[in-house]
Amino acid sequence: MKLLVLGATGKTGRAIVTDALSRGHQVTILARNPDRAAGLRPVRIIQGDARDPAAVARAVAGQDAVVSSLGTPVSPFCEVTLLSDATRILVHEMRRAGVACLVAITGMGAGDSAGHGGFFFDRVFKPAMLRKVYEDKDRQEALIHESGLDWTILRPSVLNDKSSRGTVRVLTDLRGFHGGTIARRDVAQILLDEVETPQLQGTMPLITW
Repeated sequence: MKLLVLGATGKTGRAIVTDALSRGHQVTILARNPDRAAGLRPVRIIQGDARDPAAVARAVAGQDAVVSSLGTPVSPFCEVTLLSDATRILVHEMRRAGVACLVAITGMGAGDSAGHGGFFFDRVFKPAMLRKVYEDKDRQEALIHESGLDWTILRPSVLNDKSSRGTVRVLTDLRGFHGGTIARRDVAQILLDEVETPQLQGTMPLITW
């Protein structure tokens, strides 16, 4: 499968690329700084910004599916628009290129998963540090939801760099759930499973250990 990965140079993106290559997929990444893609081989690298329509068009062309693991720095005071700006362009270019499959990562606390992160995350960390980031995650999810693409949105609980457990809970009913964590490697695994054999299309489940 020909697979475009956005956000490939971040920790979660690297886990996705590594797993995708091990499964035999042909991976393209879009990177502002190709030097940050060191170790991600063999991949096809398109140099450019996810907010540049021309660069995104080059990266999307000829793909079978697109994965978005875009992240943004914590910004408690400044407005954040990177996620929604990039997603708006991505959706447009995917439609133009006739690429339908999009699997995106947002996070626990986005959309109707708000209030299920546990006391510290919900009452302290998110409002103090992540409020503007999550406002943009909500805009990002709305754009994907309304895109008309064959989309899935995965909302991981708090990410860690531990070894994969291989067992992940996929939750659409969050009653009784408050907080959790998951390894980036497990996020990569369930995301690529979804790309290969869609089971969650049109849904926004929370994924956690």
